[in-house]
Amino acid sequence: MKTFLENHGTVPWSVLHPFSTEDQAAMAVMRATVEPNKGKLQGTAARVPYDAIMQHVTAPVGVVYEADHVGGAPGWWCRPEDARPHQAVLHIHGGWFNWGSAQAYRHLAGHIAVHTRVAAFVPDYRLAPEHPFPAAAEDIQACYLGLTERGFSKVAITGDSSGGNLALGLLVHLAATSEAGSKTLVGGVLLSPVTDLSFSGESWSTRAVADPYFTQLQATELVRSYLHGHDPADPFASPLYADLKGLAPIRVYAGDDEVLLDDAVRLVERAVAAGVDARLDVWEGMVHGFLGSVGSLAASNEALQLIGEFLIGRFAQ
Repeated sequence: MKTFLENHGTVPWSVLHPFSTEDQAAMAVMRATVEPNKGKLQGTAARVPYDAIMQHVTAPVGVVYEADHVGGAPGWWCRPEDARPHQAVLHIHGGWFNWGSAQAYRHLAGHIAVHTRVAAFVPDYRLAPEHPFPAAAEDIQACYLGLTERGFSKVAITGDSSGGNLALGLLVHLAATSEAGSKTLVGGVLLSPVTDLSFSGESWSTRAVADPYFTQLQATELVRSYLHGHDPADPFASPLYADLKGLAPIRVYAGDDEVLLDDAVRLVERAVAAGVDARLDVWEGMVHGFLGSVGSLAASNEALQLIGEFLIGRFAQ
């Protein structure tokens, strides 16, 4: 398997972070634990075990959680002690459009909130297969507008995995509209985003063995239940194919050992070509969702630090 650097060389819009010795040992333990269950999470029956996995993210210190509804969407606020007023992060959780909940993701969002020093809201958007495309995207748009209607003057959008797909879709929507809410947006952060639902990225084959979590057959079934017959190449479903001109500044983070790597690479490559302030950070040896191992992986801590620095800078504009 070729590394990211061997496949793409050195490009000005990307940074490759080396695999630290301490993380190598931690990742070996993690892989031994999760690889026996690779590809086994299927359908709605996987919601409970998936949430249980996300609940294991270490709770950040000094964060208060509060259930709420924003723009009609239920969810959870994650409020750090030093949160600046009138600013918010809208974090859109992952789970292949079929799984995940705001409550299960509150600790991950809480870490982003702590490093950004603003409150983060995680909405419970509608899930497939009960609510196929475009229900989730509609909920996310309504939630964002709900934040602006509450008087938040600056909002950043973050999202992981399929939540990164929905976050990017919202960023594209705001770039194409002149509605008042578009002026509130300061930028976006995408964590291993699912940008191409047609699975055309080479990493689906080049990282098929290295990725300890997902198989293409597994992902295909989950995406099928989400799209419900809709064209996977539709830019509204696969924002990799959208017009990215005018997109707010974004930062994209991914691991070198995940099948979704090329979804991130091609997105940033296209965004930069469209004149967007975009950068990709890739961590050697890291897998999908490595940010959730904050406290036990140096790469996770480093990624959170970069998220904080980027978003604090954007909020200060």
